[in-house]
Order: sequence, then structure tokens, then C-alpha cells
Amino acid sequence: MADKNASNEIQLVVFNLAQESYGVDISDVRDINRMQDITRVPGAPSFVEGVINLRGSIIPIVDLRKRLNLNVTEQTKDSRILVVDIDDRNVGLIVDEVSEVLRVPKDSVEPSSKMISKVDTDYLDGIVKLKDMLIILLNVSRVLSATEQTTLAEVTVAAAESKVIIEDDITVDTGGKQLAAV
Repeated sequence: MADKNASNEIQLVVFNLAQESYGVDISDVRDINRMQDITRVPGAPSFVEGVINLRGSIIPIVDLRKRLNLNVTEQTKDSRILVVDIDDRNVGLIVDEVSEVLRVPKDSVEPSSKMISKVDTDYLDGIVKLKDMLIILLNVSRVLSATEQTTLAEVTVAAAESKVIIEDDITVDTGGKQLAAV
């Protein structure tokens, strides 16, 4: 029997970024991973850190601090790669920490204020207002513009076509020549 409250709630993956709490709909999240070595891709946009090989798939990695124009800091042991689905493409987002999975009432979501909306914030779905905290609700499908999504797809294809394989902490080309230890 379905939970009758389920339709009145949304389930979020909550993460921290620059000392603020953000949330994304759990249905958009494919994986949460510890930080790992990232292979840089020449010519990628500044917010793209590079790519990783995640269980045989090349995943582009976006530094969410850079993308949202926040101060960039060193990654810590708590930093994570949140793999999300953006228009049927897996993309990794670097976040400071994933804190919890949370069910919140839909009526606790308030639209972003008009003052916030004047800034480039198409990716905000609103603010979740709880007793003890506010959570900025992101729409992952709008975190990247259409042009940025196309560029990200090109970066991913270029990395895959370069025939660079990331395995066992060594980057090698398909000819077996070692390129760089990571």
C-alpha cells in the first residue's frame, strides 16, 4: 500500500557547499562517491575539473563552487562527487560534504525571492524552510546552460575518443605507453 503522505513530500539529498546547505531531488542522484583522481581535459571550461572512469563510464566532473561563482577552497576528506542525471547524461558535481537524505513537506518549499532572482539563478527551484535550517533547492537540469551541457558532452567525447584509459591509478593510452601516474 502506498504511503498517502508520499505525494505531499519530496526526498532530497542534502549537501554542503561554502557553508550553506543545498538539496537536490533524490531521483536526480545516481551515485555518491569519495573524491578520486580526476583526469584533466585540455580546453575544458574552467568549472570542469576533468573526467573520471566510474565503473567503465567516462563521467565529466564539475566543481560546483566554480560553477556557482563561490570561493574555491581545497577539497577535504569530506568532499564528495555527487553523480547526477542532467538530461540523460551522468555528470559528477564536486561538493564539500553530503550530509543527509531528508524527506520534507512540499509546502515547506518557498519560491526564491525576487531579490535573489535578479541574479543568474535559473537553477534555483526555491528554498526549503525548516525549523532549524534553510536548504537551497537546486534543479540539476538547469545548473548548466544548454551551451554548457553541449560543451560538457564534447569534453566527455573528446576524453573517450583520445583513447585514454584510467585504470588502477595509472593513465595509459591504448598502445600501452604510460602517460602519467596519478
